[in-house]
Amino acid sequence: MPTPLIERYREHLPLEDGDPVVTLCEGSTPLVEAPVISERVGARVFLKLEGANPTGSFKDRGMTVAVSRAAGRGAEAVICASTGNTAASAAAYAARAGMRGAVIVPEGKIAIGKLAQALMHGARVIALRGNFDDALALVRELAQKHPIELVNSVNPYRIEGQKTAAFEVIDELGEAPAALAIPVGNAGNITAWWRGFSERDTAPVLYGFQAEGAAPLVKGEPIADPETVASAIRIGNPARWEEAMTAVTSSRGRIAAVSDDQILDAYRLLASREGVFCEPASAAGVAGVRRLVTEGTLDTSATVVCVLTGHGLKDPDAVQAEEGTLTPIAAEIGAIRKAMEL
Repeated sequence: MPTPLIERYREHLPLEDGDPVVTLCEGSTPLVEAPVISERVGARVFLKLEGANPTGSFKDRGMTVAVSRAAGRGAEAVICASTGNTAASAAAYAARAGMRGAVIVPEGKIAIGKLAQALMHGARVIALRGNFDDALALVRELAQKHPIELVNSVNPYRIEGQKTAAFEVIDELGEAPAALAIPVGNAGNITAWWRGFSERDTAPVLYGFQAEGAAPLVKGEPIADPETVASAIRIGNPARWEEAMTAVTSSRGRIAAVSDDQILDAYRLLASREGVFCEPASAAGVAGVRRLVTEGTLDTSATVVCVLTGHGLKDPDAVQAEEGTLTPIAAEIGAIRKAMEL
């Protein structure tokens, strides 16, 4: 049985002695080399498959710590605003802890796979006529006025759990990579990775990538109506704005934007050539690395880790939009041969 993340790294996590361990055996996700992408960009590229976590995204790393600490303090309920992955993770860990869970999601802006998870885990799911930033402002206010634990990335225990991904990469490679490429939405994950590297006294160059239609950190101001096919990073005013900018500045890195077309191209490449199925937002880091190579700004002698934040089954609608629907054929060998171009 895999060792739960908290048990592996407890000495590095701010938990109290009496806190229960609310776990689904998260962490220990695969770090796989990407030969096709490596050949195309000229650098040695690895993929950190965070979609292998229990609910299919990196959010579980922070949620196990946040909910364990909440349970230790006697909380009976948790709440979050979400574009989907946080909702699924919060609902699952609340169920595991025997707590009530509530999630606020932007109406019509959550992928069906993530919505299904939150509903099946028993959370109260509320659709808001507004975007993620509206939802986050409201749940922060609600948590201040009621005895309910807010488990968005503004929760410091979320960042503490997520930093363990950096520990794992260092342990797996034997050293820190030269560079890390990561999607950026609410900016908690890039903040967490930098904390993890810093606690191991290493400083890879951090490259964070936002979608062009949701790139407030690139533009230097909030975006009122962010829009992108990459729903997990469709955020116009990141909660960890300052910490993310500190991370990239301290690491000599940068935040850049990639187009939806570039994201989808990387999404298809990962699935069809590397055998790795991630949700569109997860492909932003790979799209970004390809952009850096085109610009000539990536050291191609470097080892690069691209963080794939969520599994492809999180967003099945994206597949249908890309590949269309199946067209049935006659139940005849000749028809099959023709369809297979034999």
